[in-house]
Amino acid sequence: MIRPICRHVSRQLASKRPSIPLPSLTNSLRTYSAGAAPSSLAPQPFKWEDPLALQTLLTEEELSIQETAESYCQERLLPRVLDAYRDENYDRAILTEMGSLGLLGSTITGHGCAGVSQVASGLITRAVERVDSGYRSGMSVQSSLVMGAISEHGTEEQKERFLSKMAKGESVGCFGLTEPNHGSDPGSMETVAVKQEGGGYKLSGSKTWITNSPISDVCLVWAKLDGVIRGFLVERERCPPGTLETPPIKHKTGLRASLTGMIHLDNAPVPEENMFPDVTGLRGPFSCLNSARYGIAWGVIGALEDCIARAREYSLDRKQFKGNPLAKYQLIQKKLADASTDAAYGLLAAYQLGKLKDEGKLAPEMISMVKRQNCDRALEGARKLQEVFGGNAVSDEYHVGRHVANLFVTQTYEGQSDIHALILGRAITGVQAFV
Repeated sequence: MIRPICRHVSRQLASKRPSIPLPSLTNSLRTYSAGAAPSSLAPQPFKWEDPLALQTLLTEEELSIQETAESYCQERLLPRVLDAYRDENYDRAILTEMGSLGLLGSTITGHGCAGVSQVASGLITRAVERVDSGYRSGMSVQSSLVMGAISEHGTEEQKERFLSKMAKGESVGCFGLTEPNHGSDPGSMETVAVKQEGGGYKLSGSKTWITNSPISDVCLVWAKLDGVIRGFLVERERCPPGTLETPPIKHKTGLRASLTGMIHLDNAPVPEENMFPDVTGLRGPFSCLNSARYGIAWGVIGALEDCIARAREYSLDRKQFKGNPLAKYQLIQKKLADASTDAAYGLLAAYQLGKLKDEGKLAPEMISMVKRQNCDRALEGARKLQEVFGGNAVSDEYHVGRHVANLFVTQTYEGQSDIHALILGRAITGVQAFV
């Protein structure tokens, strides 16, 4: 079978190939061997900040959005991050600032959203997480998990009522799926919704590790209605005292610059028009999580890139052993080379996901592969680069230790790496390894 196909391809190529006079070809070969290569083949300088030239793949619009996001993050977020991390404090105004720049729900069309490409949204998350994973987490929950869910699964009335305020950062949302007893197994959730005779529903149960919940105006809660998972938009202002509580979770060792809390529901009322009308089962929350995982795949590389830049600068400035910069030594250079390679590969993989997502050609397993790989390599690379700083790495003023703590969380949430390995294993073998 192979030989006829090869012959067919060869005949096609031969029929399309322009005839080249032999002397002309010979002269070209002589010219090339003499060292006068065509200008397109001339060696280009290596750019350590962009090793595999991602920038050459971006459109003008994407480059402009990247510049806007990076400028905002470096000028407005970076000066806040150390105090925010130390104090476990999240400035609510950040979401309003992001909204004013069109960074929230950026891929959604209409309702005050920018409607940009998936690659552009990835560039935004990369820029935010270059400062801190907690800041990216707060933005991603608002954009991908809540706004994205309303855009994809909500009614037109729900979109009109919620999306424009959330796009401006005037209203804050959170996503309630994980429960105290059910993390990687959301299908076993215990939160329930009970339909009321007079109309509407009452929800009871608890969710935990919920980003933004302490300040949320709208909680997207997934609960079982007659044994079937459904999505409900729980509005804080409609809940009587004692029916909805969102206490913060304090004393975290990672993502300290974002707010994390719980959702406690005790017969919390939800009007009938606040339930997603059609989506049922885990397909609803998983479709949202896939979009967020895509953003994480971009974001963690931004954190790794910040570690690379800081370790490079430190190793060039720090003099040890006969006045040599640390960057002169092989072990230091290998750490930088390994991390830089992982970052470059990770960015191109994330870019490919974005292009496929825009074209409607993306399989969920692709997201699992890149989310898993990028999170694993970013965490490993940041840990190795932390060693470049020696004892100084303990000081938060060098930032790398904060990234390491955060990247452990990103590797764990929205599908821990081993869970994504099982998703990939199932896709490869056709055999389900989950119990």
